[in-house]
Amino acid sequence: MNVRYDTLYIGGAWIAPHTDRTITPVNASTEESLGQVPEGAEADIDTAVAAARRAFDEPAGWAHWEPGRRAEVMERLAVAMEKRADGFVERVSSQNGMPATVARQLEAGFPTAILRYYAQLARELQDCETRPALLGGSVEVRKNPVGVVAAIAPWNFPQTLTMLKIAPAMAAGCTLVIKPSPETVLDAFLLAEAAEEAEVPAGVINIVPAGREVGAYLVAHPGVDKVAFTGSTAAGRSIAEVCGRLLRPVTLELGGKSAAIVLDDADLDLAKIGQDLFGATLINNGQTCFLGTRVLAPSNRYAEVVDVFTALAQSLTIGDALSESTQIGPLATARQRERVESYIAKGRAEGGRVTTGGGRPAQLDRGWFVQPTVFADVDNSATIAQEEIFGPVLSVIPYTDIDDAVRIANDSAYGLGGTVWTSDPDRGAAVARRVQTGTIGINHYLPDPVAPFGGVKASGLGREFGPEGLAGYLQTQSIYL
Repeated sequence: MNVRYDTLYIGGAWIAPHTDRTITPVNASTEESLGQVPEGAEADIDTAVAAARRAFDEPAGWAHWEPGRRAEVMERLAVAMEKRADGFVERVSSQNGMPATVARQLEAGFPTAILRYYAQLARELQDCETRPALLGGSVEVRKNPVGVVAAIAPWNFPQTLTMLKIAPAMAAGCTLVIKPSPETVLDAFLLAEAAEEAEVPAGVINIVPAGREVGAYLVAHPGVDKVAFTGSTAAGRSIAEVCGRLLRPVTLELGGKSAAIVLDDADLDLAKIGQDLFGATLINNGQTCFLGTRVLAPSNRYAEVVDVFTALAQSLTIGDALSESTQIGPLATARQRERVESYIAKGRAEGGRVTTGGGRPAQLDRGWFVQPTVFADVDNSATIAQEEIFGPVLSVIPYTDIDDAVRIANDSAYGLGGTVWTSDPDRGAAVARRVQTGTIGINHYLPDPVAPFGGVKASGLGREFGPEGLAGYLQTQSIYL
């Protein structure tokens, strides 16, 4: 692959950037260049925000379109993206190491499902309601789009996490300036091509790939009305400080260190639960914020649980992200591999016992690969149990009884995902209700577009998905009649 772009998609057109700086995306499996694209500068953000502002403010602009008409545009965008499904898979998997089988579902298929879901919500949107006033007369309560949205997405699920901002914002009548991660830019340009083909009105979607400094400029830009960010908790805190000072609405979907609670009655037959267990703990090479990387095991079955997760990790096929047989691909960058390896070393230094993995696969001399790694004999106070690693590393932690399991699960700065594994779903749900987390699954974990997704504590603010995700892009206005 050698993909090159010389222009940026801003204001519904391809325009020259303000600088000659470029981004060179790299294949995570082979360490080879994938092409070259322009790197946006602050002046490009100014141009993009101005275009989004015009599209929002004009009397006949996007904000004033009837919601059903906006839905038609969103559905055209979904069709245009589906035409490029193979391209999205190839570009995402090449850039961040996501196995192609995962990318086909979550980076090619899921974003269009999200678009269509919010298009339907747009059609059902009741943006004006009249209520009888308690003090006489009546009140008209309106739901208006919040305005220009700064949407900042990370590299691990670039299209899905971008669409979680685009779809509800478009449904609400907002316009967007999107800053993709410099690690995953090629798929963003494919999205721009789809938007052009779908005839998304000029200025509704603007895309400026850039690094952190330009992202910070976008967050604080005076022409922005809301920020929607997915990424690390550290970056989220910085964004929250800026938005707090500006009194600017913000949605933050941040990190996690979720618990996978194995109850004493769980059926641990990998032939039955292996796929669901993999999806909840190791999918996308561990580069997933909601994964249950803290496995809580009952003391009376501790050795068995360790053996099951060891067997699961050992069974996974490691290889080039574009291979259909690959289950674990490379990490997204050399820097990310160094980070994960440093945590593995710290886990060993603090007394953790590696039961499998712990190094680089010997058969692969190129690419940023790390073996799926399982630690036993881990206390919940250990660094690898408390800090987000963002790689294929699991810690198995013992507990004595249900109360102890819940205590350990809640003994975390984070609260994003989680699972409970049991033969009794009702018992599992009772345990799940006691866990301090924004989302949790019983015997599987799969975020669904109809249900709000987001975290508590250091895992973020606000919600994506569901009607709650749409509500975050609307503001109410009361007119006393």
